[in-house]
Amino acid sequence: MKPIAVIVLVAAVACGSGSALAQFSKPDDAIKYRKSVMFVMQQHFSRVLSMAAGKTPFDADIAAENIRVADFMAKLSWVAFAEGTEKGDTRARPEIWTEPIRFKEHADRTQAELGKLAIAIQTKRTEDIRSAVRAAALSCQACHDAFRKD
Repeated sequence: MKPIAVIVLVAAVACGSGSALAQFSKPDDAIKYRKSVMFVMQQHFSRVLSMAAGKTPFDADIAAENIRVADFMAKLSWVAFAEGTEKGDTRARPEIWTEPIRFKEHADRTQAELGKLAIAIQTKRTEDIRSAVRAAALSCQACHDAFRKD
């Protein structure tokens, strides 16, 4: 997992300054970026979800590392929803740009739930973890229902 941490760190540094538009040479780059970030986030979250559902054995260290990555990746995605990225190969709904305050509320809620999940994992109490996984998953789903086509 250490190579992933290095990649995430490099991505964070690359995204750490300047305006959203300046970070991408063209809108398609932003769309590809946010899709990639969301994919990586989903992969790591799914590993913890599988543990919480009892499909794979629970390992607190592995769960904590996966949630750290998912939480960090979630923070990276929002910058790639800049003006001009609403068209192209995207499943993003126009409401992201027409209702930015509501979109930010969903983003903030997702971040908060992922943070709570990271804390719950540290307790190693199965019910706390399951509850936090459920809340994080519902938060992700609510955002997708409101702002993703399909």
